[in-house]
Amino acid sequence: MQKRLDFKQRVLVAGTLFGMFFGAGNLIFPVHLGQLAGRSVLPAMIGFIITAVGIPILGVAAIGITHSDGLQSLSTKVGEGYSYCFTCLLYLTIGPFFAIPRCATTSFTTGIQPMLKEGTNSAPLLLIFSACFFALVLFFSLRPAGITVWIGKIINPLFLLFLAVLVFTALSRPAASASAIEPAAAYQTGALFSGFVEGYGTMDAIAGLAFGILVIDIVRSMGVTDDTAIAKDVLQSGILTGLLMAVIYMLTILMGAQSRGLFETSENGGIALAQIAGHYLGSFGSLVLAFTVTLACLKTSIGLVSSCAEAFTRMFPKTLSYKAWTILFTAFSFGVSNFGLSTILDYSLPVLMFLYPPTITLILLALAGKLFDHDRVVYVCVTALTLAAAVFDLLKTLPAALKQGLHLEGLISFADRFLPFYGINLGWVVPAMVGLMIGLALRALRKGAAA
Repeated sequence: MQKRLDFKQRVLVAGTLFGMFFGAGNLIFPVHLGQLAGRSVLPAMIGFIITAVGIPILGVAAIGITHSDGLQSLSTKVGEGYSYCFTCLLYLTIGPFFAIPRCATTSFTTGIQPMLKEGTNSAPLLLIFSACFFALVLFFSLRPAGITVWIGKIINPLFLLFLAVLVFTALSRPAASASAIEPAAAYQTGALFSGFVEGYGTMDAIAGLAFGILVIDIVRSMGVTDDTAIAKDVLQSGILTGLLMAVIYMLTILMGAQSRGLFETSENGGIALAQIAGHYLGSFGSLVLAFTVTLACLKTSIGLVSSCAEAFTRMFPKTLSYKAWTILFTAFSFGVSNFGLSTILDYSLPVLMFLYPPTITLILLALAGKLFDHDRVVYVCVTALTLAAAVFDLLKTLPAALKQGLHLEGLISFADRFLPFYGINLGWVVPAMVGLMIGLALRALRKGAAA
């Protein structure tokens, strides 16, 4: 009989996966979403959970179900060259370019900076904080065999304890009912789609593909060797992770909506978290927030550095070792983190708007691949048209000064006129569906000619 994980092991794997997923964006974006959504909180919440929970778990499942050796193996279904380009860009985005530096800077901005006196020069303190932060990340990332223990058994319980103190204190004394809060303009009529796009900021759909192989390796280390059994155990562990994440998102989104009874809509969720913690828990609240954010970001950074180093070691086996990649990614992330949170967020959004559409279509095609025998022509047609449309999403979300300098107004206006749903940042959906129909038609013609 094939070995399967028992319930305790499945919970441990789910805890490890949760620890890797839940980081900086998972605290910032839901609170800010709640403030923006107001009385439209329910549809916004549904949209957010689809992209921040559902698609990431499907990404992990896609790696397991297709018996892929990782993201590169999965994206090879589009093409060999594409697999290298897409995999490198994806790992660098959720790694040293944006996500890992954002973890450190978010920890400082929301956890440490609110405790500083007004007018304090924070740059030297950010340098010191990020140096300590990445020293810990490097220590744990160089010991990948201990990730399950450190994240699943130690850091997760501490993180959940601190988060529970903050959330339940705020929800037990709401400043206003969410139904009484006027939603922002984008959430008055299209809250579901606005929440869907807001979930991009967590980067979890991208991370799901990256973490998939790491989770599969953990399951194998527990004695499960059959590919089908591994796929089932990974999916079941992923569902447990998704349920926990969904509950936390619902609570933090509601907390953000109710906070509008005390504060105006904040510039970002980090500021909102600091305001909420300070109001309900005083100086102790700032301490709780500092621990919550730092633990969440620390454990995610460990998972990201480990996954990126493992991926590049596999892709380029004749270059650097796992240890060398780990040191390189950690050092680069340390440097980028000192540019500050606002700069990182401004430049990460356009990249995410470009990467998310082909990520989503790749996951969905992989899950439904048996229906068309994973025919490459279908993957190519869907991906090509999706990428073409995603370029316009990238251009639209570039920083204003950069858009003006590159004179992109004409291209953006063109896309707004001719791409359906472009106004709600879903201009890639129709091109992807057209690509699917073209791919299936070409496959049918080829099969007919062969017959």
